[in-house]
Amino acid sequence: MVDCSSLHSPPTVFFDLETTGLDSSCEIVQLAAVSGGHTFNLFMVPRRPFQRGASRITGFSVKHQRLFLHRRPLLTSSLREALLSFISFLRMLDRPLLLGHNIRRFDCPVLARALDEVNLRSHFQREVSGFVDTLPLARQLLKDHGLQSFKQESLVKNLLGVSYAAHNALEDVQALQKLYWRLKPSANQIQQHTFTLDSLADPPVNLIPVTVSGQTGLCETFRKAMDITGEKQKD
Repeated sequence: MVDCSSLHSPPTVFFDLETTGLDSSCEIVQLAAVSGGHTFNLFMVPRRPFQRGASRITGFSVKHQRLFLHRRPLLTSSLREALLSFISFLRMLDRPLLLGHNIRRFDCPVLARALDEVNLRSHFQREVSGFVDTLPLARQLLKDHGLQSFKQESLVKNLLGVSYAAHNALEDVQALQKLYWRLKPSANQIQQHTFTLDSLADPPVNLIPVTVSGQTGLCETFRKAMDITGEKQKD
């Protein structure tokens, strides 16, 4: 197990977002994180509608300005409230390293855009040491294992022998923490995959255009988008 309390390395926080879709204007509806036994999990009502494929896959929906998960109403915060709470959570952990699966291409650009929207990027960046994308890290560590998929759900199944409720950010981060402990990356390997929000240089968030009409077509397009970009079954 990686010693997250080592004096020579920052503590680790595993985080994940659930969003209204995969396009460049998608909005965060769930932000979850875990660090050891500490957990963080907040929901937000998006201003934009869900892509129907995303809603069917994740179970999130909005009705009369209320957010539902599998038809159950959720307590929600505003985007600014949620991000301020997340910053406070990170401050408690003393400038941790944030880890997630496929975050460099998707979650981090979405998070950076949200932080900029509410003018909290500088506050956020003061509380973190950087980010690590566990997707390329896993590919490096498991390159000789003959794996067909590096999606988080597949890795958890193959390496830990368990299944979990994917498409729920809290379930995702709890599973990723266990997977990371199983991978046991070295400090040098972690450093190789460390980056910052500023180093993203505005990478594309619009991962796949949704141009197919009809609910069935949208759902199929969304599933293809997850295979192309997710390496975990994202939203």
